[in-house]
Amino acid sequence: MKEWLRSIPPVHELQNHHRFLLLLEESRLDFVQLSKQMKEVIDEIRFSILNGDWQKAKPGTLEFINEVFDSLEKRLRSHFSFTLEQVVNATGTILHTNLGRARLSESAIQHVVDTARNYSNLEYKLPEGERGSRHSHVEALIKDITGAEAAMVVNNNAAAVYLVLRAFAEKKEVIVSRGQLVEIGGSFRISSIMEESGANLVEVGTTNKTHLYDYEKAISPETAIVMKVHTSNFKVVGFTKSVETEDLVDLTKKLDHVIFYEDLGSGALFDFKKHGIGEEPVVKEVLEMGADVVTFSGDKLLGGPQAGIIAGKKAIIDQLKKHQLARVLRVDKMTLAALEGTLIDYARGDKAVQNIPVIRDLLVTLNELDVRCYGFVTNLLQRTNEYETKIFQDTSQVGGGTMPDVTLPTMVIALKHNSISAEQLGRKLRTETKPAIIGRIQKDDFLIDLRTVTAEEEAILIEALVKI
Repeated sequence: MKEWLRSIPPVHELQNHHRFLLLLEESRLDFVQLSKQMKEVIDEIRFSILNGDWQKAKPGTLEFINEVFDSLEKRLRSHFSFTLEQVVNATGTILHTNLGRARLSESAIQHVVDTARNYSNLEYKLPEGERGSRHSHVEALIKDITGAEAAMVVNNNAAAVYLVLRAFAEKKEVIVSRGQLVEIGGSFRISSIMEESGANLVEVGTTNKTHLYDYEKAISPETAIVMKVHTSNFKVVGFTKSVETEDLVDLTKKLDHVIFYEDLGSGALFDFKKHGIGEEPVVKEVLEMGADVVTFSGDKLLGGPQAGIIAGKKAIIDQLKKHQLARVLRVDKMTLAALEGTLIDYARGDKAVQNIPVIRDLLVTLNELDVRCYGFVTNLLQRTNEYETKIFQDTSQVGGGTMPDVTLPTMVIALKHNSISAEQLGRKLRTETKPAIIGRIQKDDFLIDLRTVTAEEEAILIEALVKI
């Protein structure tokens, strides 16, 4: 052991090796940082030898030097590579929470790049030459698309809910149906957000049935908000009853001290119902019914970045903008750029809206997917004979806790490799390809749903399958 330890070359000798000099150029690390990484590799090897764990080349040999540099290269890849990286989503789930939810439109992406690369008028009025508000960049667009009197944006919808409750119902009552006390991703509960906001939760009705008279009986001088929560991440069916927005609007209009607030959750600006997809309310329709304020997400059905959008009566939004928490919860310039780029597509009309990947992927037809599947399989089998393939009709999910009762008819490609299992194929596609590829495993098949795969990603996927 002592002989092995003495045979480990010092760092200053390794610094003169051609592989060190090559890594210095390729890694773009400075001399001191690369030397530090080399020292840590040597220390790990020395520790391994002392523990009797070293099973590789003997120190003092050329093979050992190569092992040292191989370990250094592996360390550099681990330490200086991005952990947030591109993946190909071949699951067919459009708003896959684990895979980043909504993909942005090309115009939104370009706007983010331009905003990140350059200075911008984030809080500056160009005509007047004076300080401005970051709210102004998207407010006019939200007002135009939804019909709201005013709007603002915070960092996610949970923050939007919290801000509304904190601003208008701290130490006051908020009336909510028991059937709407939802839990969203990560174990965050509407009831817990209310508690943190300082509002006093008043539950009415039962899990499956709530009537208008339940709200009427619960209203007191301490009531500040009647709140409706759209249950976009689950659906209760059977013996059920809930109160419509119009009825709650009529109820609160009679009361000067009570606001009607609807949390729409996913927040659809596009009417998917017209295309036979789900029953998600359109934000504009809810505001036209008379809701005082609504909140919804930016990165779900809207198809933009993570954000919480608050829209409604001007007096309410103005008060929220002045609240101290507005600064705590505000969004940065890249989020605003992504949201502005997305909203401009909506403002341009139905043709431009289909530039938004979420909408395009939701509306793609079974026939289009069928044609793409056959083209994919043909191209794959021209390159390799290692797979058995079949194409069949299946279903895709919307995902992201959105439209839980909606399944989208789709076509999938089932792959069976000649020598490895579906689990092994899935692992290789996740860990041995760049970008990583995520699909579905069903029994002994690896399934690919091209609904969420772009034409460019098809080529990447075929290359990865051929390589494997």
